Amino acid sequence: MQNTGTHRTAAPGTATSTPTHCPYCALQCGMNLTPVEGGTVEVSERADFPVNRGALCGKGRTAPELLAPGARLTSPLVRSDDGALVPAGWDEALDRIAGNLERTRARYGADALGVFGGGGLTNEKAYALGKFARVALGTSQIDYNGRFCMSSAAAAGTRAFGLDRGLPFPLEDIPRTGCVILVGSNPAETMPPSLRYFTELRENGGTLIVVDPRRTKTAEQADLHLAPRPGTDLALALGMLHLVVAEGRVDADYVEERTSGWEEARAAAMAHWPEYVERITGVSVPELREAVRLFCAPEAAMVLTARGPEQQSKGTDTVGAWINLCLATGRAGRPLSGYGCLTGQGNGQGGREHGQKADQLPGYRKLTDPAARRHVAEVWGVDPDSLPGPGRSAYELLDALGTDIRSLLVMGSNPVVSAPRAAHVEERLRSLDFLAVCDVVLSETAELADVVLPVTQWAEETGTTTSLEGRVLLRRRAITPPDGVRSDLEVLHGLAGRLGVEKGFPTEPEEVFEELRRASAGGPADYSGIGYRRLAEENGVFWPCPAPAADSADADAVPHPGSPRLFLDRFATDDGRARFVPVAHRPSAEEPDDEYPVLLTTGRVVAQYQSGAQTRRVAELNAAAPGPFVELHPRLAARLGAAEGDELAVVSRRGRAVAPARITTGIRPDTVFMPFHWPGAGRANTLTNPALDPTSRMPEFKVCAVRVETVAR
Repeated sequence: MQNTGTHRTAAPGTATSTPTHCPYCALQCGMNLTPVEGGTVEVSERADFPVNRGALCGKGRTAPELLAPGARLTSPLVRSDDGALVPAGWDEALDRIAGNLERTRARYGADALGVFGGGGLTNEKAYALGKFARVALGTSQIDYNGRFCMSSAAAAGTRAFGLDRGLPFPLEDIPRTGCVILVGSNPAETMPPSLRYFTELRENGGTLIVVDPRRTKTAEQADLHLAPRPGTDLALALGMLHLVVAEGRVDADYVEERTSGWEEARAAAMAHWPEYVERITGVSVPELREAVRLFCAPEAAMVLTARGPEQQSKGTDTVGAWINLCLATGRAGRPLSGYGCLTGQGNGQGGREHGQKADQLPGYRKLTDPAARRHVAEVWGVDPDSLPGPGRSAYELLDALGTDIRSLLVMGSNPVVSAPRAAHVEERLRSLDFLAVCDVVLSETAELADVVLPVTQWAEETGTTTSLEGRVLLRRRAITPPDGVRSDLEVLHGLAGRLGVEKGFPTEPEEVFEELRRASAGGPADYSGIGYRRLAEENGVFWPCPAPAADSADADAVPHPGSPRLFLDRFATDDGRARFVPVAHRPSAEEPDDEYPVLLTTGRVVAQYQSGAQTRRVAELNAAAPGPFVELHPRLAARLGAAEGDELAVVSRRGRAVAPARITTGIRPDTVFMPFHWPGAGRANTLTNPALDPTSRMPEFKVCAVRVETVAR
């Protein structure tokens, strides 16, 4: 599908331009928008925003393409008697959704209703969706696709530091540190404007170590590239910690003064001697020693993880091992040092802080904490005992569709493409009694729905997001949405009213945010000192940012400065100490065998984003990355008798995907790579393993056993 939008560069600072932020990744790059004829906008640089300093990737430049009427949904759609999706009025569509939800609840109980949210929803929409599930529906069955993003890092960070925030320091600290270990991240393609920070790091004399089974564009910039076998990042981190101990590089004073649990973690690491780790990972002992030397040489250093180590059935322990390395060397809670996670989705951070996750309430409060339930229930005006308990995690929720969960509301997600074991998830979605989807385009998931609601986009609505730095930002409305389109807040308001909840679901984003402030007050993610007026005047405010104790209404007049750097004085644990957690290497849930002898890992390409539902509709991006491919090493290609461009079938225990070969020496011979942005025959997530991390409930997207076959022309 093509479109007629525009992304011409406009003159910055014009009277009609609106300063706002990109709708895509968690950098939330600043940009200016100027309305033009045809109902769309022009993009111009916004050099005053410190994160991207005016730079934009192709996705950001072309983001206005989807605002064009021909590129997006502009009318509700309902399933007709003959099975087709046909246009309908809003009252008919909302009545149909509310009626089906009511009938399902009456017949099967509230937990037969499911809600699946998205990491791209604004804080206001994420907050309202969590409240809608628990108050208007009374269901515990709510989770969101952010569970697939950084839940392992969140679990490990909370376990070690008492608090999870993607980066506990701003990006501007990266060029000023001495060494960065970048584990399983490819920012050159996933968030290109951030690459400048790593380039500046090296220009300033620092070193960059990249851990990735592929020689990505980011790895090409590194001083040292370690290419472990997929699924062995945990052993790699433990081997490095072993060498830190053996070579006398432990910061004993720091460990004594600011941590607990060291002896147990030390003993666990010492069982992973370098030669043993080399056999597991394929990373040589000299490379291990060089990595330790580079990391320990400067006064300050960082470890940054992303989806590579996190999207594993042992992702929490894997991230925990890298945190242990930071703690043992005194590289956490000190200036220009620390562990951080590079969040992927645009509001993956804020999306889980305010109630979309199955076990959390606004402010990053635990749903099982009686005090948290009382506080939030008071803000909501309900009985704490009426709030349901924790529900299923994202994949478990999707797996229960059509059996325990009979009706589902999806808002801002496309699990037909993005979920692991995607063919099974698609089958589960088809088995539902009723499916409603809110989206800006007719995604692959929306195509299965009984009702599809067209909702406003980033440039057509005001709301806040929280970037990977923990920086709360204001995205401003620049243009009026087309007729026939409503905001997600209006959808929830309309549904709640039809379900008998007349109050508590306002449609104005600022009114929702004011309630969010009260609900988050005193919680780990405290936004109570942040207001729209302040956000309009500043380039974001870092949480936690509590309101003055005397009068929270005066928060904007007497503001807390925000918290750009966490843990410098103490960690967020009861005693202020960071926790070592002993971990040990264990195999992936699925190891290669004679039938499936090759490892598959998945990821992204620069011109597409997530499930591709939006970027695949942009002509320029589609031309740059028109379809899926299978990346493999020449030695594996030779064994298969495959040439560049030949069709290959990649087969796992869950299904089969077909895509052309892309042959490169930049990948391990025992591994193939597929990007996951496309549906259909080349859908990479048909193959991936839903084995879950026992703590974070993260599926094992990053490693599964496959065989590769040539496909006859």
